[in-house]
Amino acid sequence: MPLLRRIALILFVALLVVPAAQAWGPLGHSIVAALAQRQLSPAAEAEVEHLLSLDHVHDLAAIASWPDEIRNIPDDQVLWKQTRRLHYINFHGGPRCDYVPPRDCRDGECVVAALSHYVRILGDRSQPDRVRLQALKFVVHFVGDIHQPLHAGYRDDLGGNKFQVQFEGQGSNLHRVWDSGMLETRGLGWRAYARRLRAEGPVKLPPAIAPLDNPYAQWAEESCRISRDIYPSRHVIGQAYVNAELPVAERQLRIAGRRLAEVLNIALGN
Repeated sequence: MPLLRRIALILFVALLVVPAAQAWGPLGHSIVAALAQRQLSPAAEAEVEHLLSLDHVHDLAAIASWPDEIRNIPDDQVLWKQTRRLHYINFHGGPRCDYVPPRDCRDGECVVAALSHYVRILGDRSQPDRVRLQALKFVVHFVGDIHQPLHAGYRDDLGGNKFQVQFEGQGSNLHRVWDSGMLETRGLGWRAYARRLRAEGPVKLPPAIAPLDNPYAQWAEESCRISRDIYPSRHVIGQAYVNAELPVAERQLRIAGRRLAEVLNIALGN
């Protein structure tokens, strides 16, 4: 086979196996974790430190992307396959974004039910510490996921993965732009980015919406409503779009950080 044809074939196969973009990516997930860790109560902070010590780390940011990373770890790929549907929710009722569990979270396979499940395990002191550490990893990650608008959408486009765009002169998709593209335009690492967002002061949370007895469903509905307005009218994303939408993404990171801290304070407090 001629060399150029072989190269083209290799590139084509590589494109086929590139995984779909994940919510926020390592940068965004680390930012959420860092913001939350600074808002922990003393009791929750001590318990987080105890659980993280099992992995010989100190920062929640170090474990924030683990539920995405396990897809590439041979021993954990079965777990990834079992949990990959838990990273998002599809609102099948359309742009009203109202949560109906039998319709939108069949068999408990969505991020709303996943959060309830893993928060319960995390707070159960009768569970082995290793089990609770794994639950902590999922809770940290899924709180980030549920606040990424394209992980709680209603369109049939795989959370914007099928919505092709040109961004910074290259082909991409809307999910990847929200996943990492816009955040990376700041040129900051996660520590510096978290400091920047903390400097903006406490974030005001959105007003409560139904169902009032399920905060995770509320968070998903909020993200779904945001997703209605973030699709560009053209498939070329320029600076004007970034100027308008990056503050929205950063506010979602700040809200996620505050809510993650609240979840951990309740689950791990005395």
